[in-house]
Amino acid sequence: MAKRLIENLNASYIGAAGHLQSRGARKKIVAYVEGYDDILFWRSLLNEVENDDYYFEVMLPSHTALVRGKKSALMNTLGHGLGSYMIACVDADYDYLMQGDTEMSRVVCLNPYVFHTYAYAIENYQCYAPSLHEVCVMATLNDHHIFDFEKFMSEYSRIVFPLFVWSIWCYRNKGYKQFSMADLCTSITPDDINLQKPEAVLKRLSHCVNAKIARLQKQFPQAKGSYQALREKLKQLGVTPETTYLYLRGHDVFDKVVSPIVDEVCSLLRREREREIHRLAQHSTQCMNELAGYQHSTSAPEEMLRKHSFYKSSPLYQKIVQDLRNFMEHISEGQPNSPTLSEHQRNNEERRPTMNRN
Repeated sequence: MAKRLIENLNASYIGAAGHLQSRGARKKIVAYVEGYDDILFWRSLLNEVENDDYYFEVMLPSHTALVRGKKSALMNTLGHGLGSYMIACVDADYDYLMQGDTEMSRVVCLNPYVFHTYAYAIENYQCYAPSLHEVCVMATLNDHHIFDFEKFMSEYSRIVFPLFVWSIWCYRNKGYKQFSMADLCTSITPDDINLQKPEAVLKRLSHCVNAKIARLQKQFPQAKGSYQALREKLKQLGVTPETTYLYLRGHDVFDKVVSPIVDEVCSLLRREREREIHRLAQHSTQCMNELAGYQHSTSAPEEMLRKHSFYKSSPLYQKIVQDLRNFMEHISEGQPNSPTLSEHQRNNEERRPTMNRN
């Protein structure tokens, strides 16, 4: 017998509670997320698919204990309680790309009440290359283009893509202890970037990546055939050489690659604006007042990286939105137990045993 309320909490319970409201009231769907940092991302996304009949409330998995993380949320705290009125919204991590090879991957890929980021994590969206100039503008209030973020991240991704495939291969073939995500991070972290000559950094990175690939080829000679097949499969799942950074471990990309570049660009833009103020000021008092006003209006680059939402135009983000719209259409049509599966869920259903959807 359940001793805690959350042990009895499931989609049916929440749905029944909704029916106790007045006929015209919107029904609540609870959306559980992994931790505090996920709340804003998913709240903003879910807001796009709410309608006149249903709304979402974003919650953490437990109100009685500091339970965090995807595994705890999906495998323990929520259990089999997910359904039409209770969903889980999680980071994809490697589970999407593992395509059902692990228990967690099967839950993420096959359960129609689990929605995931497709990209490794929310941090990857914060690093979405086409949005990074806008982040710099937010932080510095200077719209001067001094660095091509899209070109750099595209070139960076092409360089690390073959090694990323090796990482997935190792996790699929129980070789992750020999080549872990931490090892991958070490191999693909660029050294100090000269914004005037980023190609030099990329050239050195390419040398390091190729050396690591050569060592892995010797260490895992059995991968000769399966590596190419996996490479093509990952491309079919949406991992292109130009967008690899969206599938790498999110905080590595954020902390080791994007944030340092954005910080350096913002420093240059801020100094440029301050020089302009010094040049145009008619006297020292005006200069000091203008500088004080400008500095008060600017923000920390890392804070803007974490809070911006310019990534909403990205195809992967729109893919999540579409999955949720499919879900909302079916529960609005009175078919709460059979939401439309997204494309990757349907593909997996053809290869995997049917899971209990209730």
